[in-house]
Amino acid sequence: MLYGFTWDTDNGELAFAISILPILLTGLITTLKAALLGFFVACVLGMVFAVLKGMRSKLVVWPTTVVTEFIRDTPLIVQLFFLYYVLPEYGILLPAFWTGALALGIQYSAYISEVYRAGIQAVDHGQREAAKSLDLPPSRTFSHIILPQAIPRVIPVLGNYLVSITKDVPVLSVVTIVEMLNAAKIIGDQTFNYLVPLSMVGGIYLILTILASALVRLVDVNLPKKGIPLR
Repeated sequence: MLYGFTWDTDNGELAFAISILPILLTGLITTLKAALLGFFVACVLGMVFAVLKGMRSKLVVWPTTVVTEFIRDTPLIVQLFFLYYVLPEYGILLPAFWTGALALGIQYSAYISEVYRAGIQAVDHGQREAAKSLDLPPSRTFSHIILPQAIPRVIPVLGNYLVSITKDVPVLSVVTIVEMLNAAKIIGDQTFNYLVPLSMVGGIYLILTILASALVRLVDVNLPKKGIPLR
């Protein structure tokens, strides 16, 4: 029994697959929640890193670069273990789910910061000069001129990273999070039938990836290429 559900192992593979489908879908919800929360953290923190890297002061740029390189060059599982096992020693105790989502967000923020930087740098420098000639403050120039033109350029890459985060969620099982793949493994351990649950998980991930890719293409096609208004 898992999530309060039971499964049928006595009436063939199809009956077994149907009986475990609600369990895997419950695990899928956990997977999607962790992926979306991690993606949100990565987008917000990545923007912070991108802005800091774009400043003129080397006292800001160099430490930010060191931090992002450290995050990018260390494995996700090491960062996850650090957050889950080390932080409680200093009085910072988070639930396993939030710890896992935070670890995903921190890991991918280093990559997404470079995506943002590429999009920002792709905006014509003349836009900045025009804003400066109109005596617009830097904050308004960034939020109302630069960022709306940079966002459409990075949407496809951000979509790819969302898919990657979703596929990395199974790593969180090492800190007791029962997401979809971990649920399939538990079913396999108890029934000695790994083929059906793991094949179903693979199929669900394939469907998710196809749908996510189609959604990203749809957004990319319909998003104004000259920028979107931010108010």
